[in-house]
Amino acid sequence: MIQDDDPRWSLRFEELRFGIAAALGEIASAIEHVGSTAVPGLAAKPIIDMDVLLTSSSALSTAVSKLSSLGYRHQGDLGIRGREAFQAPPGEFAHHLYVCLPDCPQYRRHLVFRDYLRNHPDDAAAYAALKRRLAAQFRLNRFAYVQGKTQFVSAILERASCRES
Repeated sequence: MIQDDDPRWSLRFEELRFGIAAALGEIASAIEHVGSTAVPGLAAKPIIDMDVLLTSSSALSTAVSKLSSLGYRHQGDLGIRGREAFQAPPGEFAHHLYVCLPDCPQYRRHLVFRDYLRNHPDDAAAYAALKRRLAAQFRLNRFAYVQGKTQFVSAILERASCRES
């Protein structure tokens, strides 16, 4: 279910980030709030998306172990090389946690997309409208919902990369 922006999402991220940062320490070079809940004013599913960037690829096994001690369940890369997914501990605020290796292109894409939408409110509003329409149309089909966003996301990433050049 898509909801209007909730200022508590950024607070939830900070709470989650604090625990993860304490557990991972120096092996995490960044912990970023990504996804729609990271864009002020953007409607979203109330699920926090977080990317952890590791300092080195060799730190992955340590990260898996430390996150497991917090109750996270490692799910593997789910088909995206260089990014490992973790299921949130039971009872935590709904969130997706991804641990990214230093050269992970998906990490960069998440930041570029987030930052573009933060700086282009008209495009963020168009994205929110698309998500609401897709959520209503594909209520029980997550795959179709995600596929329906692909062309929009690709166009935004293309625009953002043109502006960087």
